[in-house]
Amino acid sequence: MHTQPVHSLRSAVACYDLRHATVSLWQNSGVSATEVARRAGHDLAVLLKIDAHCIDGQADAANQRITYALGTKDTEPEPGASKTATARRHL
Repeated sequence: MHTQPVHSLRSAVACYDLRHATVSLWQNSGVSATEVARRAGHDLAVLLKIDAHCIDGQADAANQRITYALGTKDTEPEPGASKTATARRHL
């Protein structure tokens, strides 16, 4: 039975962690999922299956971009309303 040396295994884990961190950084920086998948060397389905958790929690930023793209001037939330609810109202 051949076992991989511990230092080699640690290097492989470190490389995977670095790659995952890079993909997460790209996604959280607003790079499109298709471009991140292309740069990471896998298809979009794989990216979304493995790394989709990295883009959770970006609803407010997405809503702000949509509101800006629609040219809506009222971007201030109503008193007591969440930012997400305000952006949805503009759709």
